[in-house]
Amino acid sequence: MSRLPSLPPKSLNADQKSLFDAIAGDTRRMKGREPGAALSGPFNALLYAPVIGHAVQELGAKLRFESSLPGALRELAILMVAQHWRANYEWYAHAPIAEREGLSADLIAAIKDGHLPADAPENVQTVYRFVHELLKTRRVGDETYDMARKAIGETGLVELISITGYYGIISGLLNAFEVPVPDGAELPFPD
Repeated sequence: MSRLPSLPPKSLNADQKSLFDAIAGDTRRMKGREPGAALSGPFNALLYAPVIGHAVQELGAKLRFESSLPGALRELAILMVAQHWRANYEWYAHAPIAEREGLSADLIAAIKDGHLPADAPENVQTVYRFVHELLKTRRVGDETYDMARKAIGETGLVELISITGYYGIISGLLNAFEVPVPDGAELPFPD
């Protein structure tokens, strides 16, 4: 059970309701959600601080749906952040998206275990190396930077770094508030 009680739509103040409507009205993110149901995942937590929540959800929508990065590379970075944080809900939510975006089940399983297969495509290896260095050392070496810049360009680098930071925020929210995966779902990172 989450440390934050679920906020039903009927209990929201005006600021929370505005944020709720912005999130719930985004059908790209809310597929399968029952109309009138409370928000799940990180979104319920954002309702507790709607000013911040608006900014965070807007950034997330831009990074997920308006990025210049191919979906497979975006999802690779998201899964790497989820694995780094051992964020169960984030992994639960994004592993299926990563597969739909073209990452193989074997590649996803390797990322979950903290490594990348040697036969991964070159662009996947480059993005993996960049995000791995950023997460592990909080820096990126010149060689890795140059490889990534050539592969995805400066705009892609800004987006990749932003995705890494954004999903760090989301993973922190999920872990600190102990947001569970849905009942019956496999726990990706049992501790």
